[in-house]
Amino acid sequence: MKFRRFFIPFCIFLLMINVLLTVNSSLITKADESTIETILENDLYANAAILIDADSKRALYDKNGYEQLPMASTTKIMTCLIALENSTPDTVVTFSGYASSMPKVKLGASKGSQFYMKDMLYSLMLESHNDTAVAIAEAVAGSEEEFAELMNKRAKEIGAFDTNFVTANGLDAVEHYTTAYDLAIIAAEAIKNEEFVEIINTASHNFTEITGNGSYSVSNKNAFLSMMEGAMGIKTGYTGKAGYCFVGAVKRNNKTLISVVLGSGWPPQKTYKWKDTIKLMNYGLDNFEHKILFSSIEDYKSLEVVDGIKNEVGTYINGNIGTLVSENDSVEYIYEFPDYIKAPVLENQVVGKVIIKINGEEYATLNICTKEKVGKRDFRYCLKKMIKIMLF
Repeated sequence: MKFRRFFIPFCIFLLMINVLLTVNSSLITKADESTIETILENDLYANAAILIDADSKRALYDKNGYEQLPMASTTKIMTCLIALENSTPDTVVTFSGYASSMPKVKLGASKGSQFYMKDMLYSLMLESHNDTAVAIAEAVAGSEEEFAELMNKRAKEIGAFDTNFVTANGLDAVEHYTTAYDLAIIAAEAIKNEEFVEIINTASHNFTEITGNGSYSVSNKNAFLSMMEGAMGIKTGYTGKAGYCFVGAVKRNNKTLISVVLGSGWPPQKTYKWKDTIKLMNYGLDNFEHKILFSSIEDYKSLEVVDGIKNEVGTYINGNIGTLVSENDSVEYIYEFPDYIKAPVLENQVVGKVIIKINGEEYATLNICTKEKVGKRDFRYCLKKMIKIMLF
């Protein structure tokens, strides 16, 4: 009796110890998986930041990455892209009185001065001249307002739905905003343009006013180009409202990463944007590798056909999906496929889909399609069959 009285409480005590150890172990595992991201977030100066895979546009890390904020001269990424897509290198850019009135940083061209577009894009991206941005906008669209309409239309085409442009140079304005994610995917679109990449990677550029009234020299102010192997730029920015901002890109080891930092300090904290960017880039380079998530399947499954001239039809799945993933990313595949289909069936008819999720969020969807058509077994078909049998 005395043994039983002590044995039962002792067993309960051991059970409780085991439960506590199990819970603690799971907490440690969970903490280990998120340690890097937690440290990164606590160590960033920026109010908002994001890192994306430029090829897939998937966010690999974000801190307030979907919050609408001012973006200063990083606006000029879209200004440059719109100009490249809607003008030619020899398009003449004439400075209006309004363009010449823009505040510093500026080229300082007087009203009526004329330049070629190819030179103005270096002034825009290397020195971030505010007067040049407005002159470009007026040359392309007639006015800065109409140019902003082109910018907003293009942003929606890219998928930047939480962005609204008002100015071509990024000076603070009511309703002029973006998100770190939107700005990153705009940059991803821009670096597809070879002329854009050539401009942002140029160290310096010399040019003259068309009539020869003045010569100019611009140099690249993007210090990030010399900070990391494979750095591609892209654009700095600062206003009193936006703080220091920077959009950077690195291409290395089959990876193209784009980072955005918004509000990364205010004067005199000029170096914070570089420190934040390097931390983000190293996080992406050290923790993510390119992986093929799905390869096309020529022969998937046979699907039962009801009332068809054939009892079943073959299916296939087209699409090769790859992206950057880390060891901690969870990839899930959900197949939606019916038990049968009613005739008639068309060739290449969509009958199902494959949903690919990464960390519980839908990343891609692929269609499951039929390989051939299958006619319906109706009265007309049966009659033709009977006649054929009778005749032959």
